[in-house]
Amino acid sequence: MIAEADGGRSTEPTDEEAAETAAEAAEGFVLSQYKQSRIIDMDVTVRFTDGTLDVDVYLNAPSEPDDPNPEEVAEGAVRVATEAVDELFAANEPKSGN
Repeated sequence: MIAEADGGRSTEPTDEEAAETAAEAAEGFVLSQYKQSRIIDMDVTVRFTDGTLDVDVYLNAPSEPDDPNPEEVAEGAVRVATEAVDELFAANEPKSGN
């Protein structure tokens, strides 16, 4: 059994939890599009302060005809990161009674 210290009500995620969630989602998306060995360089920077999420994804990967477009993959990673944080907060919203 798991007990919550606040009497069962959910608490809002911390800024750090939100940033970690976004970074993991963005990196996971990029790695779902490319084999890690094909990525030349990748940098995911996430800031979550005062309820504002800022995600920057830099991706240096091949753009050969059979490869995904790196710019589109980076944009997709930002979108997925944002959705992951939205889901994190939605999962922690207090549930309505009965």
